[in-house]
Amino acid sequence: MTQAKLKIKKDDEVIVLTGRDRGKRGTVIKVYPEERRVVVSGINVAKRHEKPGRGSAGGIVSKELPIHVSNVALADPKSGKPSRVGYKKLKDGSKVRIARKSGEEIA
Repeated sequence: MTQAKLKIKKDDEVIVLTGRDRGKRGTVIKVYPEERRVVVSGINVAKRHEKPGRGSAGGIVSKELPIHVSNVALADPKSGKPSRVGYKKLKDGSKVRIARKSGEEIA
């Protein structure tokens, strides 16, 4: 089976569109393309009981859980509002992501 292609990448600034965290913004920490999910900092936070291990003391830990990619939108670099992602070919032949709302290039 082929790898699913997502338009949202790690370190992108996104805005949550639905759910209890609607309207909040955060940065994408991790992407799971095969599940079409992303982990966003400060979004979909849940408390988990963890056993003590070598690296951690254990106890009740807050951690971000994955959210479906359809529930987040890229923040437009110009206006900061939610925007869809498109692609554009430059004159040198390279392909770059652009924000559909403003046409601005995404870093």
